[in-house]
Amino acid sequence: MPPGGRMAQRTALVIGGSTGIGLASARRFLQEGARVVIAGRDPTKGQDALDALAPLGSVQFLAADASNPADVDRLFSAALELLGGRLDVLFHVAGISGRRFGDGPLHEATDAGWDAVLAANARSVFLTNRAAVRAMLAQDLDDRGLRGSVLNMGSVLAHSPSPRHFGTIAYAASKGAIRALTRAAAAAYAPHRIRFNLIAPALIDTPMATRATSHPAIRSFLTSKQPLASGPGSPDDCAEAALALCEPAARFITGAELVVDGGWCVSEGQLPPEPSPEDLP
Repeated sequence: MPPGGRMAQRTALVIGGSTGIGLASARRFLQEGARVVIAGRDPTKGQDALDALAPLGSVQFLAADASNPADVDRLFSAALELLGGRLDVLFHVAGISGRRFGDGPLHEATDAGWDAVLAANARSVFLTNRAAVRAMLAQDLDDRGLRGSVLNMGSVLAHSPSPRHFGTIAYAASKGAIRALTRAAAAAYAPHRIRFNLIAPALIDTPMATRATSHPAIRSFLTSKQPLASGPGSPDDCAEAALALCEPAARFITGAELVVDGGWCVSEGQLPPEPSPEDLP
């Protein structure tokens, strides 16, 4: 653990920290001196993450379903104990895409798909953010004059839709809810010295995005839609953004949305033409 790291003497809880962006972020936090607890639903993945992260510093795994209020209460109680009674950073990464549950375009999305995605994404953020702010309100100010920082995971699809390849209405709505929650909380808790920020990635090469990253048409689309990489971003791209917003040096930043998209929001992307009726089988 580097004594002079960017997160030295800080503690962090990463929800969804056993794979993808959460794992990459936990790694960067540890490399910069933080004490970290990662949480996820799958103990096997949690152990794999611990095996990878343990050489870097103080890290523990706790199993929890972040959409379950009782699980979240138990998680925060255990995490605070492991972290010595103080939580400086909550980074909520966990979420689902929802296609397998019935999410899709509005006219095709099912009730079950909507409920599953809103529970796993928006409800879970509400529960963990509420638990975090309750803990942080009870904390003393740190050496930067803060009680804590919360970072949530948004998506460019909340404000920059791409319906041909990414037409999942419940997912977009859930990320829009997270965006609104984060801004409202930033306004409410700034006087209490608690920061709330958001990162909004485009397509990142994670296990959740396997369907998209392995689809030839989508890969071709990304060459112009995410021109900075000519394809999907990496979890490390998001981890660096997360570190920048969570480290103590960001003490004057709250209510911000950092777009990590390789150019998605400023690029049209080249789609093949829609087939004409006479070309359809």
